[in-house]
Amino acid sequence: MKEKSKALVVLSGGQDSTTCLYWAKENFDEVMCITFDYNQRHSIELDCAKKISDIAGVDQEVIRMGEIFKGISPLTDKTKSVEQYESADTLPGGLENTFVPGRNMMFLTVAANRAYVHECDTIVIGVSQEDYGGYPDCRSEYIEQMEKAIELALDKNIKIATPLINLNKKQTVEMAKEFSGCMDALSYSHTCYNGVFPPCGKCHSCLLRLRGFEQAGETDPIYRRVS
Repeated sequence: MKEKSKALVVLSGGQDSTTCLYWAKENFDEVMCITFDYNQRHSIELDCAKKISDIAGVDQEVIRMGEIFKGISPLTDKTKSVEQYESADTLPGGLENTFVPGRNMMFLTVAANRAYVHECDTIVIGVSQEDYGGYPDCRSEYIEQMEKAIELALDKNIKIATPLINLNKKQTVEMAKEFSGCMDALSYSHTCYNGVFPPCGKCHSCLLRLRGFEQAGETDPIYRRVS
């Protein structure tokens, strides 16, 4: 008898992780999710993650990490400002100042522990090396090495699935449309780095999301919900 597959999704409450949650629901027998509270500026995403996990009908575990990432990023140091841009075309490229050093490394380390405890064979995370703001921990090379490190550390083969790794935001929207209920769930997702609602529409994350929906010929469901 074939053993059932079980996935643990790193769910921030944003567009990418929400899409990954619904991808996992299509590809695994059982799905649960983990959300990290790290005193982030955009803490509104924690409420979004709870709402989305409820809509998706999956169990959610919240890990409170305190101020472990406090430092140079405006996402974790509220005295610093999030960069604002006129459009996605004016984004400078390179490493965005919103980079939180070691965040994905820590997330995957803790997720590996919870996957081990809950007997999940796969961790799903919504990193993308296309629209990623220059973050080095969103590259496929990093994910491959982290997967090897987890196997060595736990003496267990836990895969890291990255369904969005080679997709831009347009392609991510197109993927989301394929999954029943995903676009509705995306109406409750939050992407704005400033943590405001309605979204600021000027930060790196807002602009990439806006361009993705426009290029896919879709209205962002967050605006349909509040109209």
